[in-house]
Amino acid sequence: MTSEIHSELDGLSPERRERIVAGAAAMFVRDGYEGASMSQIAAAANVSKGTLYNYFPSKEALFAAFVRDNCRRLVREAFPDEPDDAPIAVDLARIGRTMLRMMLSPRGLAMYRVVVMEAVKFPELAQAFLAAGPNVAIGKMAGWIARQVAAGDLVAADPVFAAEQFFALTQTRLVLRARTDVNFTPSEADIEQVVAGAVKVFLAAYRNLEL
Repeated sequence: MTSEIHSELDGLSPERRERIVAGAAAMFVRDGYEGASMSQIAAAANVSKGTLYNYFPSKEALFAAFVRDNCRRLVREAFPDEPDDAPIAVDLARIGRTMLRMMLSPRGLAMYRVVVMEAVKFPELAQAFLAAGPNVAIGKMAGWIARQVAAGDLVAADPVFAAEQFFALTQTRLVLRARTDVNFTPSEADIEQVVAGAVKVFLAAYRNLEL
């Protein structure tokens, strides 16, 4: 029996894992965290319940993977490994645009709504969301700001606080409305207006005026 389990575990595939996470996302969005059962998730992913548990030992682990996978895609896009030689305002706008579009995307909105809906009953979900999502993005942004400080382009005594401020600026007007009004879809012009304003305010506060 043990050898059979090891044989199945050795055959875990990234494609099947991705299908499971996608099925879980659909169920979490439709039924919430508590309402989505592992049986429903297995059916949505077209796998057996046993196979599902081989990949994820609990629903909490599956939700954390759902958040973490989406955050990793976002971070790769917003903060590529290769350094960007674009002017600081252009780079800031790219980061802000990427983050804002993610927050306004159907999946980004769904993740937020599930966490808020279940936070009181399942506080560990909120912690998993913060650890895998916002905290990772803030850490990456703080690292980007610290590099600009080292280069002499910005002045920021607390890069983490500056990162939090920038992300707060990018949420102006659009994000709260999108999270609370399912019929609201911001235009690209709306997004560009918010991002341009966020960059302008951020640089007014943190640009090195001695340059």
